[in-house]
Amino acid sequence: MAGGAFVAHGSGRKYEGGVTCFVIITCLVAAMGGLIFGYDIGISGGVTSMDSFLKRFFPSVYNKEHETRDDNNMYCKFDSHLLTLFTSSLYLAALVASFFSSTVTRLFGRKISMLFGGLVFLVGAIFNGAATNIAMLIIGRLLLGVGVGFANQSVPIYLSEMAPAQIRGALNIGFQMAITIGILAANLINYGTAQIKEGYGWRISLGLAAVPALMITIGSFFLPDTPNSILERGHPEQAKRMLQKIRGTDNVEVEFQDLVDATEAAKKVEHPWKNILQPKYRPQLVICTMIPFFQQLTGINVIMFYAPVLFKTLGFGDDAALMSAVITGLVNLVCTLVSVYSADRFGRRILFLEGGVQMIISQILVGIMIAINFGTRGVGELSKGSANLVLFFICAYVAAFAWSWGPLGWLVPSEICPLEIRSAGQAINVSVNMFFTFLIGQFFLSMLCHMKFGLFLFFAGFVVLMTICVFFFLPETKNVPIEEMNRVWKAHWFWGKYIPDDAVIGSQTYTA
Repeated sequence: MAGGAFVAHGSGRKYEGGVTCFVIITCLVAAMGGLIFGYDIGISGGVTSMDSFLKRFFPSVYNKEHETRDDNNMYCKFDSHLLTLFTSSLYLAALVASFFSSTVTRLFGRKISMLFGGLVFLVGAIFNGAATNIAMLIIGRLLLGVGVGFANQSVPIYLSEMAPAQIRGALNIGFQMAITIGILAANLINYGTAQIKEGYGWRISLGLAAVPALMITIGSFFLPDTPNSILERGHPEQAKRMLQKIRGTDNVEVEFQDLVDATEAAKKVEHPWKNILQPKYRPQLVICTMIPFFQQLTGINVIMFYAPVLFKTLGFGDDAALMSAVITGLVNLVCTLVSVYSADRFGRRILFLEGGVQMIISQILVGIMIAINFGTRGVGELSKGSANLVLFFICAYVAAFAWSWGPLGWLVPSEICPLEIRSAGQAINVSVNMFFTFLIGQFFLSMLCHMKFGLFLFFAGFVVLMTICVFFFLPETKNVPIEEMNRVWKAHWFWGKYIPDDAVIGSQTYTA
């Protein structure tokens, strides 16, 4: 059908082995790489809303925020490109780092990439916590960005390669779970450090980024590398032993042969960046670009980066703004669990589509509420009831993202690429994500100043577009082994014409 939903049937290829404690533990350790990304997303907005931080580094923003004139436009209180550069510079560094991390991940393995990312993030956390001027702040943020770029490149690939197909979604979403835990922890820490009257709470908030950095750095020392990566580097016997260990059985011949076939095909590809541009990889190239592009244009990072600033702008008090950010962080965490449960049971497409509809409705309602209370001049205030209603709609929006575009935005690109272009595909996913994260982080406060309540309608329009694109162009990939993913593309009404017959292996078939 036009939507491209496919169901496996017939004499499908079944791999031996089950879900072992070993693979669960290794995937949980690896998923901690998401903590550093989540902690940073959550910490920056709270810190930039702290008066002590603004007075030290951005006094002009502090003075504008505390103006008492009646005509003070609430939409423009925090409009400062230097202030937003503090948040967004990290993602520019992550964008550049993602290209280098692609090579490191392919040549030296996934765990080495995770280890390096954790170490660089640790150094960045120390710089930020000890900052005495804006230059130190930005250098620290750039180092944090390099760490995020390496972790976001390697962790989703690691999880997809280690997990059995039947629970690949749940284990891969562990990365997004770690991101949400990091965001919530950062929001709670910001709420606590904001109560420190001496004015150094922001140092604690920024410096504590060293904790998740140490967790992934130490954890990566003990992680095994994936059978795919070991094979890719020319050690077949070691790869087979690792596959037997993670599947809990010696009888892994069928799956191992598929890995060998995929590796042999990958070795014939000398230039993965050049080859991903070939027509037969067109579905992967488009999806690995489309999903991170749309993920950022949902507007989620408006909430995650700037939740305290946004709530403060809307008239919440200092503590109320930080507590509201904690509430949205808690909703984000809890609702991500829905995706862990649902992705492998109901599939990726239904979560994408339902989440899209819920986000559209929520964003439109938030825009209407702000328009009613503040108009275009940005003058007015929210009553307690209106403020609670805005918070409710924002939570409904965050919930929808948390069980759809949040985790699936990392899961789907990591599982659809064959080995020969996997590192390049994930690098594209990360770099596109980081580029648009940078743009949103850098220009959101200016967009809010100029577009006012229409900004929420602007993002809602993009959610409409991306929901339509998912319906027509994204096939279902649940329970499909990575090595057989080309069958899904071959059966798709649109992508099938790009996939040559000899790119499809095995006997399992898919029907629309």
